[in-house]
Amino acid sequence: MANYPMNNNNNQAKDTMNSDKRRSLITYNHITYLLYVVSYFTAGLLWIVPIVMNYAKRHDADGSWLATHFDWQIKTFWYSIVWFVLGIVIIAFALGGFGVSMLTDSSNNMAIGSVLLAGVGLLIMLFTFIWHLYRIIRGWIALTDNRPVP
Repeated sequence: MANYPMNNNNNQAKDTMNSDKRRSLITYNHITYLLYVVSYFTAGLLWIVPIVMNYAKRHDADGSWLATHFDWQIKTFWYSIVWFVLGIVIIAFALGGFGVSMLTDSSNNMAIGSVLLAGVGLLIMLFTFIWHLYRIIRGWIALTDNRPVP
């Protein structure tokens, strides 16, 4: 992993990117952060657009503090997908068990366990939603301050 200095004076000394390209990539990152936020209001339909944009331009930022923002957004996307899908799988498994218990009319213990397991899946999805939003906000604030994200 690259080590990017936090001090703007050091950034200018080690960053060989010209100011027009830097401004362009900063604007580009503002757009991708904005698209992630807007995707919450489109039921996630726009969620794929910023990840494609990040992969398309990430190498243009190599060697600069802006590279951390591309990596940050890409990692945020993939970890969010993994955890969100895990939550969905747990819910599907739990509700599948709940449906079986209702049909067989076996015991309430299975139904209670299914509901609790579905609750765990919902908590994972809620945590993922909050974590994703936190990372987008944290990254966007760092970008606005012209600094890398950790």
